[in-house]
This record gives sequence, C-alpha cells and structure tokens, in this order.
Amino acid sequence: MTNKAASVSREIFDRGCRACPRLAGFLDEVNSRYPDYYCRPVPPFGDGAARLLVVGLAPGMHGANRTGRPFTGDHAGILLYETLHKFGFSSKVESLSADDGLTLRDCRITNAVKCLPPDNKPVGAEINSCNRFLANELDSLVPGSIVLALGGIAHRAVVKARGLRQADYKFAHAADHDLGTFCMLDSYHCSRYNTNTGRLTPAMFDAVFAKAKGMLDK
Repeated sequence: MTNKAASVSREIFDRGCRACPRLAGFLDEVNSRYPDYYCRPVPPFGDGAARLLVVGLAPGMHGANRTGRPFTGDHAGILLYETLHKFGFSSKVESLSADDGLTLRDCRITNAVKCLPPDNKPVGAEINSCNRFLANELDSLVPGSIVLALGGIAHRAVVKARGLRQADYKFAHAADHDLGTFCMLDSYHCSRYNTNTGRLTPAMFDAVFAKAKGMLDK
C-alpha cells in the first residue's frame, strides 16, 4: 500500500465524499433550495483526544446539514448539549451555530452517516459505505474510552465497524457492551419524536451520561 493509500484508509472524514449517489444527489437538491446551508458531509466535532465519543445517526436537514456541526441548530441537539453541559463535557448549554464559541471537553460527536439522508433514513448501502470512517475513528480512541450510541442504527454501525456479530450485541436503552478497548453505552436517540412521546426523558438521558461519567472517572 502506498503512503497516500494508507493515509486515505485511516481517514475519519472526507469533506468531498460523494460515494453514495442517492445522498450526493439529495445534497445537491437541498443546496439548490437552501443555498446558504452547509450541504456537505458533516465532520466530527469536539476534542480530538476525547474519551467519550457520542455517535448519532446522520445530520438533520435544518440542523447539522445547515450549520455544518453535529446536532447544532435543531431540536435533537437541545437535550444533547444541555446534558453534555450538565456533566461537564460542553462549555455551553446551547449549540446554535458552528461559530458560537462552544467547545467540548473530553468529548467528540460524530455520526454513523456523515451526509443528510432523505427523510432522515439512510439505506443499508449508505451506512456500510460510511462505516469505514467510523471504524477509523473508533480505532483512534484511547483504551478505556466510552462510546455512546444514540439509537439502534448508530449502535449497529459501531458493532459493524468493530467487525463483531450483531447477534451478540443487542441494542437496549442504558445497556452497556464490552467491545474490547472501549465500552459502548446505548441510549434512545434524542430526536423530537422520542422526547415528545416520552420514550426518552431528560432523567433517562441523564442516567446514561451519569453512567458514562462514572465509568470514565474510575
């Protein structure tokens, strides 16, 4: 393998990626309607040496796809950043834009799929195509880190990225899984649907973060 190929194989993000035709075409369409939106693959955000990696599903139409920063500017980010701030991972309680000065401490946020999917639903081939970036990001974590998977798709993407059997690691809210060099915690996604229906309450989300914080502080 050439040095260039080796470098590409270890990438955790590619701003110019257009590997998924459906997603690339959809981003072009959205950009034509909203020319001021970011409308590209959204990079991970936060501390490069973080021991807590939060893995979401994909950018939201008027959130990360607009601002260029995960969970920024939409409903799903409200509870997430409030909770990150409460447990000392975020410098601010609210994330409004990519240039609002908010920083993350010992935490990074990424997505299983880096591009906005139609109806917030990536297909299997798109999740698989993007999985190499997640795999490389997981490889970069220091031993003893915690990965917090928000929702079943993020959970399964992490399992796949580690080359493990899905049947051995079932998603369940507040469950934890030993994946060798790091532990994965599960939480329902902090989407509007889950928070509005009570499937995920602030107390439930707090409990997951308290568990993560306790594990990191050992």
